[in-house]
Amino acid sequence: MAEEGSKETPEVAVPIAPGVPAISYDPNEEPAYGWVVCGALSAINGFTWGILASFGVYLSYYINHETFSGASDLDYTFVGGVNFATALFCAPLVNLSTRKFGTNIPMYCGACMFGGGFVAASFATEFWHLVLSQGILVGMGVGFVWQPATPILPQWFKRNRSLAQGIAAAGSGVGGIIFSSSTTPMIDNLSLAWSLRITGIIAFVVLMIASFLIRDRHATLRPRIRLFDHTLLRKSRVWLLMGYSFFTILGYIVAIYSLSAFAVSIGLTQQQGGIVVTVMNVGTTLARPFVGVLSDRYGRITVAGILTASNVLFVYAIWIPTNSYGVLLFLAILLGATSGIYWGTIAPLCAEVVDLTELPSTLSLMWLTDALPSLFSEAIALEIRRPKSHRPYLWPEIYTGLAYLISSLFLLELRRRKWGWGSERHR
Repeated sequence: MAEEGSKETPEVAVPIAPGVPAISYDPNEEPAYGWVVCGALSAINGFTWGILASFGVYLSYYINHETFSGASDLDYTFVGGVNFATALFCAPLVNLSTRKFGTNIPMYCGACMFGGGFVAASFATEFWHLVLSQGILVGMGVGFVWQPATPILPQWFKRNRSLAQGIAAAGSGVGGIIFSSSTTPMIDNLSLAWSLRITGIIAFVVLMIASFLIRDRHATLRPRIRLFDHTLLRKSRVWLLMGYSFFTILGYIVAIYSLSAFAVSIGLTQQQGGIVVTVMNVGTTLARPFVGVLSDRYGRITVAGILTASNVLFVYAIWIPTNSYGVLLFLAILLGATSGIYWGTIAPLCAEVVDLTELPSTLSLMWLTDALPSLFSEAIALEIRRPKSHRPYLWPEIYTGLAYLISSLFLLELRRRKWGWGSERHR
């Protein structure tokens, strides 16, 4: 497969608009406002993916209270998969909107859809209402508010690019802690409907503010934003990143959605299962900034590959033999730190493979790659469970470990092609 070389010059002068003098852009410069963008993206991650990470609480409630007649356990799980899949499938539409209206307007629309989806779900009386509101509309909101912001952060940083991305990605852990620990009390003390409404209203306010604070450097960078950039498929390194993305998400979805149910399967209570999810989010919050520091110091592909491979060890050496609450909490911390490494590393990894002008289109391609595994992975795990066995989650655990093993091999090959077996150098 043909490989396109990428060249990077230390300074580029491009016009902002016809008739306007060119402005010099120095990619080595890291303006202070970049940290404001980092904080805004962290808030976006917290109040989109962090909230979605608490879906397990709603899932448990829907199943235990038979909220919608005729809906099976697999149906309710499908709602969580639709969240992820819709957020990623809408990438071409988000790209088209960003090209036509700029960065912020699609994000404002996304904030409205996300908050509105939760409010609409509070009035659902049939299962298909839930799919349309808490599933599709919320997923569309995530896509429109999060996707335009994600490729912006690497534009503001070079030396500290992975650190900034790690801090931003840690926001999802903070949001997960807040909402996974507060959703059950809201349901118990208010109601399911008001829990959904409060979540939607708070998310809407925070996402609107964060969207306003997002600023990009498109005026000087002139990124190439297309509905679908097929020229990227000529690059073998992009295919390797796509393989890494696909198999990582296969494992990640099972890890975040199954630990709570696994806790119940070994005799723990539903409340203890919820604590496991909270602890997992704590691991995410604490680890991702440090992952960024390690990536900037030792190489982004190298660190991402090692941490992805570590999930194989954690699954096979700890998760499979686990039968106690303490060990499960320890596993939750470890998987919280490493299972979602993809979200904090994919933008810097793409920036290592393509030019910054191609970054939005490359990320869009990654989101499309992630959509199918995010939709079907948990359903696959549920189907290969053996509920009547004394180890009902053995096959889902094996499946998760294999997914992470294959994804780490894709990164190993990517590193070999880019740097050989020598030390990794920053672009």
